[in-house]
Amino acid sequence: MTGSRATPATALAALRPDPALRGVLDRVRVLDMSRLVAGNMLSLQLADFGADVIKIESPKAGDTLRHWKEELEHGGELDAWWRIYARNKRSLAIDLRDEEARNALRGLLKSAQVLIESFRPGTLENMGFDPESLHALNPGLVIVRVSGWGQSGPYRTLPGFGSLVEGFSGYAHKHMTPDGVPQLPNMALADMIAGLTGAFATLAALREVEVNGGGGQVVDLSLLEPMLAIMGPDVSVYAETGKKADPTRKIASPRNAYRCKDGRWVALSGSTDIMARRVMEAIGRPNLIHDPRFSTNEARLANDEELDGMIADAIKKMNLDECLGLFRSKGVTLGPVYDAPQLLSDRHVVGRECYIALEADQGAAVMHNVTPRLSRTPGSIRRPAPGLGQHTGELLKEAGIGDAEIRAMQKRGAIRCL
Repeated sequence: MTGSRATPATALAALRPDPALRGVLDRVRVLDMSRLVAGNMLSLQLADFGADVIKIESPKAGDTLRHWKEELEHGGELDAWWRIYARNKRSLAIDLRDEEARNALRGLLKSAQVLIESFRPGTLENMGFDPESLHALNPGLVIVRVSGWGQSGPYRTLPGFGSLVEGFSGYAHKHMTPDGVPQLPNMALADMIAGLTGAFATLAALREVEVNGGGGQVVDLSLLEPMLAIMGPDVSVYAETGKKADPTRKIASPRNAYRCKDGRWVALSGSTDIMARRVMEAIGRPNLIHDPRFSTNEARLANDEELDGMIADAIKKMNLDECLGLFRSKGVTLGPVYDAPQLLSDRHVVGRECYIALEADQGAAVMHNVTPRLSRTPGSIRRPAPGLGQHTGELLKEAGIGDAEIRAMQKRGAIRCL
């Protein structure tokens, strides 16, 4: 029912990058000057669908994401973050403190459609790449400016990592523990959501240029506002009623994670009246269907502790497969709670190739597949994550820089070439 156990090597589809593949964003050139997660998530979406994404990196250290590594049990390190979120990109290692290097970047900007940066507001201007100068150089350029708090407002110059935003936005309060401790997510949630939002905004701005005949513009992408957009109506309700949301209150009942007899867990959501009735039948309590305490979602929320206890008592008598079989036979929206090995071996995940093992010279790397799926012009993986400066030489030549100039810049440390 839940899929047989298997190692990633045997369960996942093996895929080799194919540089010949083209995507719907073919001929869109993106210069990505960002660091860490949000900008890389944004440019990954564009790269997976064919854009030529060029990572602009420091010659000495490169993108900070390169250094987010997992220590391996038998020695060594795994740069999983970089291998996943830098796929389909080229690396240009260039010191933007060097005037000749900045001129080379200007040459690439002339042929670019998008520039992504995540410096603290004002830094781009200090480098001589303010939006006015960039649009004078390339009137159709879409400039995506990623920051914690946005390009305007009293907090614009404050540091803005995702964890601060997850607290500021109300997310940590909304996920408070029963004893009143705010909870931060153990993932880069704000950055990931900003990256996905930014990809949409970039395509909207590109459409203005390419379809509507308009000019380039600045996309002011804060980490904060995409988080606010997903937080639900709590602020709206407070503004109109003065009522603050209870962080321990559910949005629907029954809804919870329940432990089975074998120690495995399931997640259940009965957020419609029909689904709630199916749950009551599945736990052998059809008499509850006509009980006014459980007839509507609002009534069930008021009596959630009692209903939740009855469901928990029924589920803890079954192992996972028995539980899944029973509830699915009743049409109940219930499924397993997985960890990484269980997820990788699930027959649906394997069958849809949600994860793949990307085979490259540095070895196979397990990563999520391209998403979402387009029927006629699907995305693809054309190249593995680049080494630092792997494409510096070819990119500088594309910018019109000669071999002698490239050697001179390399000699004085203004660029790094592999």
